[in-house]
Amino acid sequence: MEAEAHGEGETLARHEKLLLELAKRKKITITQIYREIVSGDTIAARPVMQQLLQEVQDGRWADVLVVEVERLARGDTIDQGIVAQTFTATETKIITPLKDYDPTNEFDEEYFEFGLFMSRREYKAINRRLIRGREAASKEGKFVNSTAPYGYKRVRVESGKGWTLEIVPDEAEMVRLIYRLYTEGEPMPDGSKCEIGPKRICRILEAAHVPTPAGGRQWSGRTVEVILQNPVYIGKIRWSRRKTKRKMEDGKVEKVRYVSPDETWIISDGLHEPIISEPTFEAAAEKLARHGPVPVPLAGTIKNPFSGIAICEKCGRTLSLRSHPTYPMLKCPNRFCDNVGTGLEVFEKAVLEGLSDWLDGYRLQWDSSDPTPDDEAEQLARLALRKTENELETLKKQLTRAHELLERDIYDVETFLDRSRAISAQITKANQDIEAARSALSDAERNAEHKKTLIPNVEKLLDVYRLLPDAEAKNAMLKQVLEKVTYRRDERTGKNRPHDNFQITLYPKLPPAEGK
Repeated sequence: MEAEAHGEGETLARHEKLLLELAKRKKITITQIYREIVSGDTIAARPVMQQLLQEVQDGRWADVLVVEVERLARGDTIDQGIVAQTFTATETKIITPLKDYDPTNEFDEEYFEFGLFMSRREYKAINRRLIRGREAASKEGKFVNSTAPYGYKRVRVESGKGWTLEIVPDEAEMVRLIYRLYTEGEPMPDGSKCEIGPKRICRILEAAHVPTPAGGRQWSGRTVEVILQNPVYIGKIRWSRRKTKRKMEDGKVEKVRYVSPDETWIISDGLHEPIISEPTFEAAAEKLARHGPVPVPLAGTIKNPFSGIAICEKCGRTLSLRSHPTYPMLKCPNRFCDNVGTGLEVFEKAVLEGLSDWLDGYRLQWDSSDPTPDDEAEQLARLALRKTENELETLKKQLTRAHELLERDIYDVETFLDRSRAISAQITKANQDIEAARSALSDAERNAEHKKTLIPNVEKLLDVYRLLPDAEAKNAMLKQVLEKVTYRRDERTGKNRPHDNFQITLYPKLPPAEGK
């Protein structure tokens, strides 16, 4: 009411009229008007502005009309950054009477840069102080991570700022058990002990129904290894082990986490109580170093011709290749899955035969059917496209007419909005119909092209597959024609019996013939 008394309501009405005239001039469909008079300068104090930003973030609007760009952020540099990021990420344009701002355009972006410069500089300064503070806290023995390791929970330091760790008795006992099994071995019925590794420890924990650190039921060998390598269990605090670096991937900058060299780590005496003695921890470290890491293939080297193609039908995992000098096998890597593996050569033969049978049926169906002229489907799609485009032009004229009726006071603002929303919905439907017609036209053209290339392409695969030099070349050619191959085998057979008692389903990449 105070704002209205000072004429701000009148100013808002003038702005609304100005923007409606701008929308008519630019032939923009207006379906929502946001009105807000508040004394706060920040977005946090402006609920209507928060609603607008949320809807822009959801991709609801193509354009936002405003008298001045400053009205969106009210001059606050942090708010300008929020607005700029929201509009840039969604490629939503900002329309003003003087200029149209495209946040994705580098020249338009310059209008925001100075306002954002100071906030970015302040952010970097705060970030540097934060990192120095966490580093100093870790050297003081405080726990600076957000999640406590298994066996502990985070608690506030009794005197002073920061966090430390407190032992969770039940979990701590499981940590001691893991170290004891790994360093001393698993007790046998005859009183002896058998040396075991992380995977066997996982099975023992699962048999005892011990929940994982995340609360699940299935332990992984890597989880056990992390517990065996963490010095927090001997009362130490480790900081700066994992770092982040920027990496270009497919033209985009991505953040990559990596383990930094040992000499860069900060290891300090913690304020918390240890769970494991130092001799036990060192014994585990020596055994881990002696056995070494699990061997992995060289980056970029493919040994399995069905890598990324062969899928377990039971659990959905990708089948892995178990190398063997005389009989390599494909098996599901999920140790909780009962899908029985089979020989690579037998599987390969079944896939090629299945692909050959699929191709014969594909060719037979085309040869026996009455082919539709290639241009008939294209003509139908073009007719549908032309009809919908004419409807769209009519709707745009109706929208212009609604603006005229608003100007002549035949429509009030609310009536105009109702009419504009209805026309907008019809325009959206027309655009969808246009996209569908274009898609149908594209499908017709693509199907005609497939009829010319499908059979020769698959025939070439079947002819040259056995002659390809390595698994990588076979994998590349298979991926050109197959989306995936699902595999299922329920029963085992003896060593001297055939291993072809399995089922596979082929999913070709190329579109099937009509009715297939």
